[in-house]
Amino acid sequence: MLVLVAPGQGAQTPGFLTPWLELPGAAERLAGWSETIGLDLVHYGTRADADAIRDTAVAQPLLVAAGLLSAAALAGTLGEDPAAPLLGALRPGAVAGHSVGELTAAAFAGVLDAEAALRLVRTRGLAMAEAAAVTETGMAALLGGDLATVAPHLEKLGLTPANVNGGGQVVAAGTTAQLAALAEDKPEGVRRVVPLQVAGAFHTSHMAPAVDVLAKAAAGLSPADPALAYVSNKDGALVTTGGEVLDRLVGQVANPVRWDLCMETFAERGASALIEVCPGGTLTGLAKRALPGVAKLALKSPEDLEAARALVAEHSA
Repeated sequence: MLVLVAPGQGAQTPGFLTPWLELPGAAERLAGWSETIGLDLVHYGTRADADAIRDTAVAQPLLVAAGLLSAAALAGTLGEDPAAPLLGALRPGAVAGHSVGELTAAAFAGVLDAEAALRLVRTRGLAMAEAAAVTETGMAALLGGDLATVAPHLEKLGLTPANVNGGGQVVAAGTTAQLAALAEDKPEGVRRVVPLQVAGAFHTSHMAPAVDVLAKAAAGLSPADPALAYVSNKDGALVTTGGEVLDRLVGQVANPVRWDLCMETFAERGASALIEVCPGGTLTGLAKRALPGVAKLALKSPEDLEAARALVAEHSA
């Protein structure tokens, strides 16, 4: 079974979309999405520097657009009507996304069309950037250690285990002062504490104001039920109605991401291959330890498409 996954914030790097825009139909598709959301995705994906694309209001729509663009390239739908199903005949056995990547996955599953997903993520990014500006906060990855040991230590420091990623990685989120204390006082078994290139304590109570904004935006949408198996960050469960997918997308902003449970679900469903859309690498890296024996491929550039299509052919039902 093939699983198609989308990465979250922090995966972006300057110029990462440049080679993708050489594909027929790609520049036009991205320009159309830019007009839809009032953000120059072409500029930010090709010419903007690291600081510019670190901005939450920019990074989130940029990542969703990149995931949708690369998935359309994989499915061969870039030159087709933008209103047509994004994945065309490509039918992975399950889809999921990490954090903001859940919006990308919702479009894969047909819960939202591409434009609706991008409009919603534009609202999400702006609201989360505004919430992050209230207090100086951030996130840091803890390498090594287990959740049972790490969680109480983080609680003692006032931090939240915002991402439980599996493979011995937990991401802590909180104020910069709390993160500084963590760097000086690591939990038992943790080898390193690595600050992440994100501008806020996402998936914590610091994001509560953004939940209200996103809920109002979501209320105006008409989600369809997933046409593919959609695996949720909340608990690794399969979600079968569009309304519940949307509710979970809203609540996820201020609640932890359980990517470890998502990977458990992939394994339970018999995953044999995993493809991570652009800018791939983070989730395939996490899967190395958690999903042994599963073929893994990250779409980092169009040069990876041929191998990805071969994987699709081999592992699709």
